[in-house]
Amino acid sequence: MSQNSKPMRTLFLGLIILLALFGMVRSQFFSGPAESAASPAQPETTSSTPGRVTMIDLGATSCIPCKMMAPILEELKKEYAGKADIIFIDVWKDPAPAKKYGIRAIPTQIFFDSEGREFFRHTGFMDKKQIIEVLSRMGVS
Repeated sequence: MSQNSKPMRTLFLGLIILLALFGMVRSQFFSGPAESAASPAQPETTSSTPGRVTMIDLGATSCIPCKMMAPILEELKKEYAGKADIIFIDVWKDPAPAKKYGIRAIPTQIFFDSEGREFFRHTGFMDKKQIIEVLSRMGVS
């Protein structure tokens, strides 16, 4: 056996292990949405009102942009009480909604019309003005 064959076998085995690990991680975190975005979908883990426009913010209480959005969401919950449901879901504590909605990064905001169909989706920090603009386009004043 040559001296180069042992390091090559070790390198080859390491590469196979890395590829296997990548496949497991990829399938866990990057799977597609469990259902079509066009199908009616109100989140099971929320208290949204049937027939009402809903905005879901999928994030985590430990995520910096999510923390920046928290006070905005609280303000909007009060301002739009009775008109639209504003809901936060911590996907680090409950990963099922992230998988269900095909979330690949947080925060992600999903707006549903009164029929439960996805109207708009945004990934990243979203300021109050931007959220109000989308709600206005949906007919919520």
